[in-house]
Amino acid sequence: MVTPGENGGEETKGRQEKMDYSAVLDVFTRYGAIAIFVLVFLEYMNLPGFPAGIIMPLAGIMAAGGNISFPWVMVITVAAGLLGSMVLYVLGLTGGRFFLEKYMNKFPKQRPRIEKYLNWVQEKGGMGLIAAKLIPMIRTLVSIPAGVFRMRLDRYVICSTIGIFIWNLFFVGAGYFCGEQVLSWFA
Repeated sequence: MVTPGENGGEETKGRQEKMDYSAVLDVFTRYGAIAIFVLVFLEYMNLPGFPAGIIMPLAGIMAAGGNISFPWVMVITVAAGLLGSMVLYVLGLTGGRFFLEKYMNKFPKQRPRIEKYLNWVQEKGGMGLIAAKLIPMIRTLVSIPAGVFRMRLDRYVICSTIGIFIWNLFFVGAGYFCGEQVLSWFA
């Protein structure tokens, strides 16, 4: 038997999640393209906050509502994603090897896995970068090893843009075509 207190707690949790989505949509509606750009930029820098599975579909939902055009949302999200990725690329270029050595010395059990991944990125080059941009969590962090290995900037930008475009198209498109129900799929 479910007591009113237990059921009320579940309902409150559901309402709270819905309010969070609504709050983000409200920010998108109020501040438009700037809000989308800032949130996507921060997400691509792998900073804490809402995951892509929420931010991108909400941008698509906003476009479906007529607040902004779908192509414009794609331009904004790809530009923000590329800029956020570039910050991590520069981090890898300027101090990534030092950071990775410190990290691997602190967590020696992870050294083989990290080195294997770094070698994979170096070996696969641009195609590896495109593929990595389509894998959750790895897609944001792959920019650091690309910088560590000094991938040519033009190649990095082209390959990152392709991967970012595909990822964003999937999530923004899901929000655009499927509406709010998509949030339960990705959240």
